[in-house]
Amino acid sequence: MSESAKPHHPIPQAKGEKSHGNDFSYVGIDAILEQMRRKAMKQGFELNIMVVGQSGLGKSTLMNTLFKSKVSRKSAQPNPEERIPKTIEIKSISHDIEEKGVRMKLTVIDTPGFGDQINNENCWQPIMKFINDQYETYLQEEININRKKRIPDSRVHCCIYFIPATGHCLRPLDVEFMRRLSKVVNIVPVIAKADTLTLEERDFFKQTIREELRANGIDVYPQKEFDEDAEDRIINDKIREMIPFAVVGSDQEYQVNGKKILGRKTKWGTIEVENIAHCEFAYLRDLLIRTHMQNIKDITGSIHYETYRVRRLNESNEQQQQQPRIVQANGVAAQHEALTHEM
Repeated sequence: MSESAKPHHPIPQAKGEKSHGNDFSYVGIDAILEQMRRKAMKQGFELNIMVVGQSGLGKSTLMNTLFKSKVSRKSAQPNPEERIPKTIEIKSISHDIEEKGVRMKLTVIDTPGFGDQINNENCWQPIMKFINDQYETYLQEEININRKKRIPDSRVHCCIYFIPATGHCLRPLDVEFMRRLSKVVNIVPVIAKADTLTLEERDFFKQTIREELRANGIDVYPQKEFDEDAEDRIINDKIREMIPFAVVGSDQEYQVNGKKILGRKTKWGTIEVENIAHCEFAYLRDLLIRTHMQNIKDITGSIHYETYRVRRLNESNEQQQQQPRIVQANGVAAQHEALTHEM
């Protein structure tokens, strides 16, 4: 068979791709989206969430509610005799979650002991150190000559900070923690166990917290300076108006009007966790998982980690520049000493 007569075998079309055989002007640039989707589906995703707040605020329950699985450390490693630690401990646990063919490695980082002591001075330091340690680990992997094809990402993408539902104002501990940590990680503040407040108390408390955040220069996620365009700004402004989210967590299922719901049952009725008329859990879930998950990870990599990386590399360069001066100074001192002996 001649070269020109050989049959043409087109590249098989991937599932989900549309045929544009009759469109003369079609080039196929839009197919990159499907290629990226297939690659992402193969690789899977990583999400690292830190939860910070004093004991008894429902951190474990909220994480279980968010992912509708027993993902919290206490659920996966139950210890009925666990006591409040004398110092802050950083504990993490990872899970592989799959939904509709999408795989995600979820790591939940807990901070038992935070805010539980009589003297909570500098209790944010172990948490700051842990976050920076993850940046350092990633940096060392990145600057290796023979680095891995895909660097494991243990960087903290988001920190959910639990505020007690006092109904008054932020505590000095809350202000100090968020002021310092907002510079190195995406912080999403939530009012824990918000069903203990009336609607009027809740609205007043949220407004007070927003004013205190502005007064103390605390920029929580989503940060205004990182809005990419006008459309982003409109969406994020609505979120910023709702922060902090007043949430209720529950992994208990109930039947309400023939429908299965997650909620908390009281003698006055059932508080539906995912009902926006009852609490703002649904808004928090949408922010963290359904609408802003990738943006949270992007800001971690391009802003927080990049800031750390630049600082560390500048420190290394300064140290390298100082070493020749020290060697030179030592050499001059030795030469001076030799001349002194000769004289």
